[in-house]
Amino acid sequence: MDRRLHREFLQSETPALTARLHEPDRVRIEDLRGRARGIVRLSAEPGEDQVDEIWSFVQKKQARVTEADPPDVGEAYTFVAIDATSRMVISWRVGKRDQATTDAFIADLRARMLVMPQLTSDGFAPYIPAVGASFGTSIDYMQTVKNYRSGSRGRRDDHRYEPPRDPFITKSTVYGAPDPAKASTSYVERLNGSTRHSNGRMRRLCYAFSKKGGHHAAAVALNYVAYNLTRVVRALRVTPAMQAGITDHVWTLDELLDTLLVEEEHAAPEAKPLTHREPSAPARALPAGRGFLRLVTEPTPALKQRRRSEPPPPPASPVQAAPPPPDEPQRGMVQLDLFGAPPEES
Repeated sequence: MDRRLHREFLQSETPALTARLHEPDRVRIEDLRGRARGIVRLSAEPGEDQVDEIWSFVQKKQARVTEADPPDVGEAYTFVAIDATSRMVISWRVGKRDQATTDAFIADLRARMLVMPQLTSDGFAPYIPAVGASFGTSIDYMQTVKNYRSGSRGRRDDHRYEPPRDPFITKSTVYGAPDPAKASTSYVERLNGSTRHSNGRMRRLCYAFSKKGGHHAAAVALNYVAYNLTRVVRALRVTPAMQAGITDHVWTLDELLDTLLVEEEHAAPEAKPLTHREPSAPARALPAGRGFLRLVTEPTPALKQRRRSEPPPPPASPVQAAPPPPDEPQRGMVQLDLFGAPPEES
């Protein structure tokens, strides 16, 4: 396959845009995308994970979906998890932005974990029950919310594609005792920007969007597999798979395509017991490998917020002793003159 087909293959252009290619090559591209949908995603030992969602759609926008359309038509969110140390994409899931897709995504992420990570997400509420059900309450999980001011510096309220500047970040602890200094979603948000650049089906304001849900999921899988194995991260100077110790060289496109041709579809991995990370703060190991009893030197953000919201109780007034009863005046004897002369009238 020449460089032209490599570019069409990795940019995940739709079949209509690849019609100028020879028909055998076009069929080969679609077959490789289908194989990439079921390729085994490599498990890793991350320490700090970031999760986020990226919006796209299949065939039409959600506002134009009718009851007669298939369930995969409309909005198609891609949930993705990235390791902050190696920048490797660990898990992803394409579906609606609801609780069911979130549960399936977090369950798949848990099945690919070998070490209990510190997890950071945005303020999407379905993450909380999903993380609690898959990882338990012993995980260090923090939500990071970026609140943007609207209408700053003369911007219009309907400005869509560039948020106002000067955001302020709110971090709140959900489970465990995560390190707020390491809680961030910057890497996964940067990955979302690169994904829109490299995956043609996610570009805005163009005609390269997906027409079928299955093709969209296959294109997403192919893009993330190529990112892990063939793309060199500028800050690391190696690919994410090399940084994670999975491979020792940068894969070429021919090597990736040859592997996809011979790789068979495998079932999703089963969840294995997690090894707890050694905490940086003073801690004592709990029996039976249940984790660590950590010393928290300062209140967590959630506890600080709770203390600020609760009004302090009024101070108790001191108990005063009852005053002694007043002394009753002594009554003296009075002599009444019953037989005296009446007083004279003036």
